[in-house]
Amino acid sequence: MGQGHGWQGTVLKLLRARDFTCTVTAAEDVTDTYRRLRLTDGGMLAATGVHPTMWVRLWFDNAGKPHQRAYTLVDPDPQAGTFGLEFALHEGCASDWARAAAPGDTVEATVHGTGFDAPAPPPSRLVAIGDPASLPAVNSLLAAFPQTPATVFFEGALTGLPFGARREGGDAPHRDVREIPRVDGGALLVEHVRAELPALLDEDVFVWIACEAATTRALSAYVRKELAVPRQRVHALGYWR
Repeated sequence: MGQGHGWQGTVLKLLRARDFTCTVTAAEDVTDTYRRLRLTDGGMLAATGVHPTMWVRLWFDNAGKPHQRAYTLVDPDPQAGTFGLEFALHEGCASDWARAAAPGDTVEATVHGTGFDAPAPPPSRLVAIGDPASLPAVNSLLAAFPQTPATVFFEGALTGLPFGARREGGDAPHRDVREIPRVDGGALLVEHVRAELPALLDEDVFVWIACEAATTRALSAYVRKELAVPRQRVHALGYWR
């Protein structure tokens, strides 16, 4: 990392980010627009450890310039030194790389900024608001709290996608999943959340939001300011623009 990754790489290096070279071992098209890869970690997980919703920055070539995007690790295995990545495919150099990726290909990964502070006290209910780009993180969050009632607002359709609760043999009774089409740049999702979220709140709720950046900002402001959910019980991060 450093000069080869441009000014972003230089800044991350100064912040003591750690970088690793990962190698693709398997590739699978889950749907026409969703692709799963399996990789060896180049020693990353042994060095960093693993936590829920853990993500790394991957580096891609964008017309000769370095470009980094963050992706959540899927089923990381520190002992084996492997992890998965899932790509919601669209236009862009990251998706182009994922479409073509085959066993033996390598990608550079930087670890910096990722973290997860478990809410205290433990949540009485999880509310996760996401979309295909953040689906791996939604799965990781639900897996971290397997006995906690959860409501998932999902922008898009889950049909054919590897949603964790369904992948394990059907929705658990305490997992309420609400699929909402993406309409008007996320406006329909915001409308549903504003109408339905107040009935789900209690003292120890934990609200996790990871959608398109503008939608995430709107929902985060609503939850924190209008619903007055304490800041330490809200996590919001824009996953794409």
